[in-house]
Amino acid sequence: MSKKLLIILANSDPENAQEIGAPLFQATVAAAMSHDVEIVITGNTGMLASVGHAESLEINHDTHRTIYDVIQEAHKAGVIFKVCAPSVQVWGEDLIPEIDESVGAAHVVAEAMDDDTVTFTY
Repeated sequence: MSKKLLIILANSDPENAQEIGAPLFQATVAAAMSHDVEIVITGNTGMLASVGHAESLEINHDTHRTIYDVIQEAHKAGVIFKVCAPSVQVWGEDLIPEIDESVGAAHVVAEAMDDDTVTFTY
C-alpha cells in the first residue's frame, strides 16, 4: 500500500470554487484517514497560494464558506501545502500561512516517481 498521496493542482480553473474544492476535500479525507498528504500548487492555480484569492472564492453561497476555509481545514487535518517557485514569481510572495514550503520542479518529479506515492493531478 502506498504511504503518501501527492495531489498536484496545475490545470484546474482557479476561479471555479467547485472544481478546486474536490481535490481539497479528497486531501482532507485522506489526511483524516492517517495518510501522508501533500498538495503542490502550480501553474494557474498558483494564485490560490497568494493572499486574497482563495478567500474570495465561495464554495457555498448560503454559508459563505470559501476555498480558503477549506484549505485551512485541510491544513488542520494534516495536509501539507507547497507551491512551485515559478508560481511565486508570477503571483507574488505574499502567501497564505498554510503554505509550508516553496519547491521546484525537481521536487514534484521526485515525489511523483516515488514507489510509495500515489499521485492525483487536477
